[in-house]
Amino acid sequence: QVQLVESGGGLVQPGGSLRLSCATSGFTMARYDMGWFRQAPGKEREGVSCTKGINGNTHYADSVKGRFTISRDNAKNTVYLEMNLLKPEDTAVYFCAAVSSSLRGCSPHIATNDFGSWGRGTQVTVSS
Repeated sequence: QVQLVESGGGLVQPGGSLRLSCATSGFTMARYDMGWFRQAPGKEREGVSCTKGINGNTHYADSVKGRFTISRDNAKNTVYLEMNLLKPEDTAVYFCAAVSSSLRGCSPHIATNDFGSWGRGTQVTVSS
């Protein structure tokens, strides 16, 4: 049974940092593309970043390039999202997602439809 559990969210001031973690179980993470997505109130879920299982290549949304870093530890079955220089517009529920690397998965589009398994999310609030 595929399970994804996000943690690390919270309240942070503008300019601050947070590190999100996504602990996975029920599958071999090294063979999966992993992604981070977010959904703000009243908005559609959008792709933030993803990493391919085959070669570790990464993609980022333009809005977070240079501020966010995705990484994965296949031995620990965990994927991370390091978020720096946070802005109020980064406020959202952040979701972790996974899909087999044999499928389309992680691409520059970071599309929600390309990922099949999802966590329940963790709230990130950027406010002074």
